[in-house]
Formats: sequence, structure tokens, C-alpha cells
Amino acid sequence: MTTPVREQRAEGDRQELTALIAAAVAQLTRTWAILHTSQTTLLQQLERIESGRVVGQTRRIRTALSEFNAAVAEFDRRARAFTERWAARDLPIAYRDGALRALRAADRDEALFTWTAEHQGAITALTAPFWADLIRRITEAVRRAQAFARAAQDAVRAASGVDTAALAAEHPLDTVIYADRARHPVHSWARAALSWQGVVTANHGAINTARLELGAEWMEVRDGPECGWVNHPDTDHADGTIRSLDECATYPSAHHGCIREFYPRPDLTGRTDIASGDPA
Repeated sequence: MTTPVREQRAEGDRQELTALIAAAVAQLTRTWAILHTSQTTLLQQLERIESGRVVGQTRRIRTALSEFNAAVAEFDRRARAFTERWAARDLPIAYRDGALRALRAADRDEALFTWTAEHQGAITALTAPFWADLIRRITEAVRRAQAFARAAQDAVRAASGVDTAALAAEHPLDTVIYADRARHPVHSWARAALSWQGVVTANHGAINTARLELGAEWMEVRDGPECGWVNHPDTDHADGTIRSLDECATYPSAHHGCIREFYPRPDLTGRTDIASGDPA
């Protein structure tokens, strides 16, 4: 099924999806930087107060805390607006591009894809949990920022003085905390999260189009040569195999950063002599 023309089309599709994700990662990272920048500014204000060179320090620290809280509110507004656009505009673009990729791979007219009720229902079901995950991260970031502000205010009032290095270490607002309590740089988390969401969405667009518009039962898998089917170390390697549509829908991606793609094989519809996992 692989031809030079198909390879060129596939590379173009990958570049489009990569560009979509990269732009979103950059925007989300810039938005998150509002927290870290405002935190740094507040810590610098505290250091000046500790040095004893500031007159009217009570008023200044109140102003600094007020400005920090305003920055947190601005982050919350912008991050939520980003999430709305990502779920309502960008992910549907990824889904549509996955659908068109499937049609091109099968040498079928791209006009076959339209936003039918089935596709609309599919994208809604996909984006809802992705939206919720991002909103949860944003809410957690705001909570952490507010905890930092309270800690800073308490430190100013304490007789022992302000340890700005300890505050920064205890409340790093340029990180995201994972379930295992590990802290990861915001850019790394954003790249992993948005790449996962974009790839999964695009692949579901391909899967659903193969089923609905092409009547296909099987997909050909393109993946990294060492990538397993269920997860990366799985010894059942995915690349160059045939998988049923149901299996593809179950494992649209094996891991964060996965480059898995599906190509419909309507020419195999009705075949009873093949099994999922067979070489293409």
C-alpha cells in the first residue's frame, strides 16, 4: 500500500498536525508564564523589603500582592479561553484532518467527509474529557498560586523574616504536578498533553471515516519501529501491521509522543483469512 506519493501526503499530514500542536503548546506555555513572571516580581519586592531599603514597605507589599493576584486572575482568564479554543476549534481541525488523511490514503474524494451527526457526536465525546483535564490543570495552578500568595504574606508578617529562596522552591509556579507528585516544567507537560490529545483526535477522525465513509473493517498501522501496540515496551510491535477498527479505537496512541497513524484498508473488507496484528 505504500507509494512515494502516499509517503509525501503522509509527511504533509504529519507536518500540519505537528504545526497545529506546536502553536498551541507555545501559546499555552506563554500563558502559563504569567504565573512565574508575576511570582518572580513579587519575590523581588520581598527581597527589597528585607534589605531595608524600601520606605513605606507595608503599602508596597500590599500593592505587590494585589498585582500578583491580578496576574493570577489574568492567567486564569487566558488559560480558560485557550482551552475553549483548543477544544472547540483546534481539535475539530485535527479530527477533520485525520478524516481527510484517511480518504486520501484510500484514493477517495475528500468531499466524502462532512460533519454528519456521527462525526459531531464523536468529536464532542473526544473533546469533553480533554477539555476537563486542561481545566483541572488550570484550576490546580490557580490554587497553587493562591497558596504561594498566602505563604508570602505570612512570611512578611513572621518575625523570622522572608526566605525568598525557600518560597520559590516550595511553590514553583513554572511546573505542573503529576499524579505521582513529580514536578515537570510547564512546556514539557503542555507538549505531552496537547500532542496526546491532537494525535488521538486525528486518529479517531481517520478511524471513524474508515468505518462510516469507506465501510472499512481494517486499518494499516504506521508507527515507530520499536513502538509496541498497547504501550511502547509491548513486544507486539504496531508498525506495518493490520488492526481491526475496534482495536484501533481502543489504542489510538500507545504513549505520549507517539507518532501512530492509521490508514484504511477497504480492500480487505470481508476477508476472513486475516487476523488483527498480521503484517500488512
